[in-house]
Amino acid sequence: MKVILTQDVPRVGRQGDVVNVKPGFGRNFLIPAGKALPATPGNLSQLKVRIRVEETRAMKDRRAAEELAAKLNGMSCTIRAHADESDKLYGAVHERDIAAALEDQGVSVAPHTVALDEPIKMLGVYPVRLRLFADVAAEIRVWVIRD
Repeated sequence: MKVILTQDVPRVGRQGDVVNVKPGFGRNFLIPAGKALPATPGNLSQLKVRIRVEETRAMKDRRAAEELAAKLNGMSCTIRAHADESDKLYGAVHERDIAAALEDQGVSVAPHTVALDEPIKMLGVYPVRLRLFADVAAEIRVWVIRD
């Protein structure tokens, strides 16, 4: 039985794939659970239209991410934080703090795009990578200074 997957199904396929499954598995599990649709000509044509729309949207999002990356590359932001005499911060600088500092400079990025391995806990200058799209990234410098 051929079905169109409406969501990822482990060991079967990814969303949008047209796969062959055993009739009982398709009829009794995938279709009633909303994980698949029968591969009828009407559903296949709707799938083609949906794929074109998603590709167009992905290209548009990628272009926007590339423009933002060009704007961000080489940019720096400053974050003021309380620290002791040995330059150790009393708190830590997290992704949301960096996103807020960029927002203050007029660049809007979501905190989940900031890629920190671990929070910043010392004063200094740190290179920070921003993941804007699947394979589009930018690197900024974050200056953490004493408040």
